[in-house]
Amino acid sequence: MKKYYSIIKRAALRILLLLLISFPGVLTAQEKSFNNFRRGAVGDGCETCTDPAYRVTDLLPEGSFTKGMEGPAVDKKGNLYAVNFREQGTIGVVTPEGVVSEFVVLPQGSVGNGIRFGRDGKMYIADYTKHNILRVNLDNRQIEVYAHNSTMNQPNDLTISPVSGIIYASDPAWRDSTGMLWMITLDRKVTLLEKNMGTTNGIEVSPDGKLLYVNESIQRNVWVYDILPDGSISGKRLFYKFDDFGMDGMRCDPAGNLYITRHGKGAVVKLSPNGNITAEYLLKGKLPTNITFSNDYKKAYVTLADRGCFEVIEF
Repeated sequence: MKKYYSIIKRAALRILLLLLISFPGVLTAQEKSFNNFRRGAVGDGCETCTDPAYRVTDLLPEGSFTKGMEGPAVDKKGNLYAVNFREQGTIGVVTPEGVVSEFVVLPQGSVGNGIRFGRDGKMYIADYTKHNILRVNLDNRQIEVYAHNSTMNQPNDLTISPVSGIIYASDPAWRDSTGMLWMITLDRKVTLLEKNMGTTNGIEVSPDGKLLYVNESIQRNVWVYDILPDGSISGKRLFYKFDDFGMDGMRCDPAGNLYITRHGKGAVVKLSPNGNITAEYLLKGKLPTNITFSNDYKKAYVTLADRGCFEVIEF
């Protein structure tokens, strides 16, 4: 009997060795764990990934926010914010020490989506149910309606030009897969820049204030415009088109690279200023809604609707 088991053991070892030689990835899956550093590579959905190794971790326990978690933004002190903390109509904040709490409750009936910070240090929120852009004073947490237009479908995401301070807002109509694009100038005037677009969603201004990027989630297009001195736009052209999955929020880094959340794929894609994919960062969840960076740009915070928490990409 002992001889029989010895034969089986030797055979099993031979099979294991054969698997290791023939399929080296089979026994190295742990090396690809989200808790270990990894590199974007062929097979990860990116054919030209050259980015350094990265790591993805959770910032908070799953379910800390609702499924409507969106609009991450970081203030000058490093506090991280997102909408719909525990319930809709709230803004949650996470301190640099990792303590999470409710920051403000929005006016009754208002629900936030995108959040951005202006040059004045105040928080601007897309209130999609009330067709508003809200402004919050961080010192006293007072909330005011900064801009309103009843013809908006549902202001979804925001970006603010670092040069002019002008706000741009995407405005999708999900029911018929269309969308609009708005501009809010410093005198709080709301101007429609374009209508009859696809489902406008993620939106961002380049670091030099010269370009405006807008994506259409259902149509999978990313458009880029030239920003004119008065804040208006021209020269619309296709920046990138995806063949699969949707898109949501976007952010630029200081070098002008555009990071796009791939809703349904569970990834963030990095596009160079020339419109080439240079990296793809795989996440734990499948429904990333938006992204922002730490003040030193060494981390990206991604909101996950299916997990109700932040995932942190460490570069």
